[in-house]
Amino acid sequence: MQTVVYDRSFEGFFTAVFEIYEYKIKDPDIRPEGAAPVSLFARPHTVHTSSAKAMRVINKLQAQLPEDGLANICRVLLSGQPGAENRLFRYIQYALQAGKNMATDYSHPDVLWLQQLVHKVGREKHRMEAFIRFQKTKDGLFYAVVEPDFNVLPLVSRHFEDRYADQHWLIYDARRKYGLYYNLQCVSEVTIDFAAALNDKASLHTLHDEQEDLYQSLWKTYFGSTNIAARKNMKLHVQHMPRRYWKNLVEKLPG
Repeated sequence: MQTVVYDRSFEGFFTAVFEIYEYKIKDPDIRPEGAAPVSLFARPHTVHTSSAKAMRVINKLQAQLPEDGLANICRVLLSGQPGAENRLFRYIQYALQAGKNMATDYSHPDVLWLQQLVHKVGREKHRMEAFIRFQKTKDGLFYAVVEPDFNVLPLVSRHFEDRYADQHWLIYDARRKYGLYYNLQCVSEVTIDFAAALNDKASLHTLHDEQEDLYQSLWKTYFGSTNIAARKNMKLHVQHMPRRYWKNLVEKLPG
């Protein structure tokens, strides 16, 4: 087994796939930079990301996979699941051999695994689009803090750019310590590390716009008025809105 190390980017992964074929690496173990190798003694193959090599793989896959096939591979990479790269490589090998019909061959373990994981990532994307709550700072920035199970910020970017096109906003992933910032013209990725400040509610409160408390109060009142106590079903409520999201939802904050 030979470890193949790539830079965690989409292009880096597809370059790794190309070089496994190019260098005839028989038993590859594809790992992102920073991940511990299986063997401490095997010499790793370090991938230098190449747009040309990546595009050759991407073009081949677009010809072999269904319309959403490439997007599904990218969603799996965003999942951050340990070992996902190796299962994806086996999936790609199978796709190159079997063609488009393989996408629904759920008897193949890697095809079934990919479809199940894509479904989970897609569900997390829709939850983020529904559960993100912005708060306004004194300088007019609308910010939201999230901690999704998967790295779905790249998947929700277009939704919030379209919906809040007239506002400066920042969505910060506290788990992965980066965010998306919209400046009224485009969305850019920003890297921030203010974990300590996020846990200091008093510090955050000083940043809020003067009307923010009123907005939060009105939203809580609305949320409470739309709930019918006699029809309350906590089990179903938690199923649709898992507890792990509650600490970042205005309607669930105390007070």
